[in-house]
Amino acid sequence: MSRIGRQPVLLPAGVTVQVNGAQVLVQGPKGRITFEPPRGVSVRVEGSVVKVEVPADAAGMAALFGLTRARLATMVFGVERGYQKVLLIEGTGYNAKLNGKDLELAVGFCNVVKCTPPDGVAVKCVSPTEISISGVDKEKVGQFAAEVRSVRPPEPYKGKGIRYKDETIRRKAGKSVA
Repeated sequence: MSRIGRQPVLLPAGVTVQVNGAQVLVQGPKGRITFEPPRGVSVRVEGSVVKVEVPADAAGMAALFGLTRARLATMVFGVERGYQKVLLIEGTGYNAKLNGKDLELAVGFCNVVKCTPPDGVAVKCVSPTEISISGVDKEKVGQFAAEVRSVRPPEPYKGKGIRYKDETIRRKAGKSVA
């Protein structure tokens, strides 16, 4: 069986987990998330601990066992503290602004690119060249950040484009004159 799956998920103060049939609801100070575990995987709440269980003779369930436990742990962390990704925009004239809920990116194309965040994801423009994406669901936050970055990924010669704050871009030397 999975070593990760056997570890219990500890619930911090203010976070509750409810199992309703085939759905798991996690609530906390930042929000709430629902999750449906794979068939054959059961979730039990014992006081301030959540345990994931699978039958011992189930073939191929070790991966789903660990996946379910890891997913529950990220949900608990998300409703307690939340997740955040910060994107930086580099390039002359490149910038971002919010228009209502939509994020508008001016990154070197003839038209402005609009990106609409999914429900549960908050976008904030800290400055014209810095975007903060936050929410309780790690998957949604990461996916939306990846979609925004894919509009204009950083190029290796001048570093122009959209990159994560903690990302380093390996620079290439340009043409050399003999």
